Amino acid sequence: MDEDPEVRSEALAALDMGVLHQGSLYTVTAPTALFVAAILDHPVGLEEHEGHFPWDDGPPRSLRAALLVWLGQVAESAAYGEDPVRDRSDWQWAPWHDEMRREHDPDELAALHACRGIRPALYDAVEPFLSSPDPHVREAARGAAVPLLSAPGLADRVPRAAALLRAHLGAAAGRRERAGAARALSLWGTDTSDLLADSDPAVRVCAALGPARVDRPRALAVLLDALRDPRTTDGWFPEPLPGLDGWFRFTVLRSALAMAASFEEVAPEAIGIVAARSTSLVDHERGPILLRAFAGGYDPIHPLTSAQRDLLRAFVDTDEVTGGIAGNGLWFRAAGLPEDRKGIAALL
Repeated sequence: MDEDPEVRSEALAALDMGVLHQGSLYTVTAPTALFVAAILDHPVGLEEHEGHFPWDDGPPRSLRAALLVWLGQVAESAAYGEDPVRDRSDWQWAPWHDEMRREHDPDELAALHACRGIRPALYDAVEPFLSSPDPHVREAARGAAVPLLSAPGLADRVPRAAALLRAHLGAAAGRRERAGAARALSLWGTDTSDLLADSDPAVRVCAALGPARVDRPRALAVLLDALRDPRTTDGWFPEPLPGLDGWFRFTVLRSALAMAASFEEVAPEAIGIVAARSTSLVDHERGPILLRAFAGGYDPIHPLTSAQRDLLRAFVDTDEVTGGIAGNGLWFRAAGLPEDRKGIAALL
């Protein structure tokens, strides 16, 4: 709240580096988050600030927007591990993440419980800015509201939040705002079936990213259509939406794999991704596809299905170019498969 913008910039840097370093929660995180929430409506929030670090090369933004973004990051860290199914739908999840989880020491556990316990207060502070006249502030508030309302105890706040977001879904709103609102509505489990028919493909896809309680076949079809043209899909959001740091196709793929009732439903698109030479990535595309195809682990007692055989053939055929097997050893191990080209070829 200092009058000097450089001092404020340094304070924001301290939030990122000392209070939530790389997503880690500390005993200081919850009380600091409550202070940040309490000053969101302070007049100094209207002041613009520039990044403190050399890599903060984005355009200047208001202090309020920066603080909302930080609160969203706190909420994301607090939610991690709360719902394993939701965690596995994240584009960065890998099977060994669960194995690497360790018991929290008392301070870590206290920090985690404290940050989860303040989520109602944080959301109450964030909600008014879902209707801010500043689109950057609205986006930051939406980015914070998405993980906050994933908390089990805040489900009763979703209908009101959904109504606030739908108020900004009109034709006058731009793609980014409409798609961001559709994603939030979808992740909260609200009915987004009307948005699956939107004229903008980015909005349709974002409306299909959640649990899809209504019209699962159409939602899956929307996601698969986007995966057939990944360059276009990635180009929708040159700056990632809040909560999505990687290429957008990674999130689309994870959602499609999770939504599919069987691998066969996504096999043509998934095999096409693996077969695309030098274009698919190990931990964010080929690996998750392999694990979905062998969801229960490879069982030598049962013969390979046609889709599983075609997928492994794609790995073998592209191995020298993409490291299709050698570069995916951890994923092959997680799927219970041989970890070398010769062993995979023997299965075919």
